[in-house]
Amino acid sequence: MSINWQKYKSQPFYDELISQTGKPRSHSHNLAGYLAGLSDEELTSARAAAEFAIKEMGITFTVYGEGSSIDRAWPVDIVPRVIGKKEWDFIESGLKQRVQALNLFINDLYHKQQIIKDGVFPKELLAKSVNYRPQCEGITPPNGIWAHICGSDLVRDDKGTVYVLEDNLRVPSGVSYMIENRSVMKRVFPELFENNDILPVHDYPSQLFDMLCAMSPRKDDKPEVVVLTPGIYNSAYFEHCYLAQEMGCELVEGRDLVVNNDDCVYMKTIYGLRRVDVIYRRIDDLFLDPEAFNPDSTLGVAGLMRAWRKGNVALVNAPGAGVADDKVVYSFVPEIIKYYLDEDIKLPNVPTYKCMDKSDRQYVIEHIDELVVKPANESGGYGLLIGPNSTKKEQQECIKRIKADPRNYIAQPTLKLSTVPTLVDNHVEGRHVDLRPFILSSGQNTQVTTGGLTRVALVKGSLVVNSSQGGGSKDTWIVDDGEAQ
Repeated sequence: MSINWQKYKSQPFYDELISQTGKPRSHSHNLAGYLAGLSDEELTSARAAAEFAIKEMGITFTVYGEGSSIDRAWPVDIVPRVIGKKEWDFIESGLKQRVQALNLFINDLYHKQQIIKDGVFPKELLAKSVNYRPQCEGITPPNGIWAHICGSDLVRDDKGTVYVLEDNLRVPSGVSYMIENRSVMKRVFPELFENNDILPVHDYPSQLFDMLCAMSPRKDDKPEVVVLTPGIYNSAYFEHCYLAQEMGCELVEGRDLVVNNDDCVYMKTIYGLRRVDVIYRRIDDLFLDPEAFNPDSTLGVAGLMRAWRKGNVALVNAPGAGVADDKVVYSFVPEIIKYYLDEDIKLPNVPTYKCMDKSDRQYVIEHIDELVVKPANESGGYGLLIGPNSTKKEQQECIKRIKADPRNYIAQPTLKLSTVPTLVDNHVEGRHVDLRPFILSSGQNTQVTTGGLTRVALVKGSLVVNSSQGGGSKDTWIVDDGEAQ
């Protein structure tokens, strides 16, 4: 047999499927037993079936570099990640707590800024925020919700503790791949879904649509919801198309919309103009409205901010929500939760050094070969320095950047991230993973996906899981039959 769990090496990391004793964890028995019973030929056939399904379903992502763009098949490993429901219930409560506090924080920043007046959050940090939008001051979105959709990245250390690594509150992406990963796995291993109590993820588009409709300014009418995309050259265009299709909404570009003299948004159709109530926008703030932001933008809609300010259209996520999508702001989330909710944080942050703090900065410089250094507002793994894997030259260049702009950098210890068995040739090896669940907030209801998008580093020893940097993905199972060990 191809897979012998007794020979699988999980140490010194926390493996999410196999314990250090070489036995499956309580929620993974059925899966581990099934995989151990597959022959070389069956494993090869399963992987080929997954690759065929991905091509047939057209699941792609786009990589940009050196002036070109390449569409690639979405990489899915056929060994799923499994989490027990009892543990997931706690994680879910921690995510809801976090998003509730962050929405209160964002709303406060664009109004009274009481958290700054009370000395909990530094004024100078906000002053140098690249995602703070003065154009949003004084605006209160429906129910005070700014980040309707949040993707918070989770990691687990060698002791099994789950941490929040970062929050994504601007235009978080990846949820379509979470759903499609499940579709692929159901094609490859249908019998596993018949014999295991795996919580579903397919209802996300309907949950998203219901949340979007709840934001409509016209409560008595059936709302017109659209997905606003930058177009086919955006790296997440597959997701924009997928979600629009699944929700039964129109996929539009900026040129398809117009703001009339009544400060309402209309969609151009062959039958004339049709009023739009809710825009799920996948365009960054600065390109959203040439009247309010970048005057050269051809991606957005002139007058959109006027329509939003007057309450004639809902924008999801709200412009300006990215002020909390900042890795330096992230380091204050425990204090933010305590300030607004009077609660201790449930899901801890990874210990973080703020380079804007003199003593922290000195520590980072002296220990840069041990730490992970991150710029405040980059995404996709760009701008990252992983100290133990870096050269002296890279470290010195990073130190120069930190000294030039200390507010823009944080550093964190290099965690021994948890692993999940991953198919390599015809055997399994542990590979590091993270997890991005998605949280939907309407102000009246908050929902968390049952699991999320698990990203996996496909290179042995690598901590880089982003698909744009060579990572892959796994289906994530929340199973209702045991608790994590």
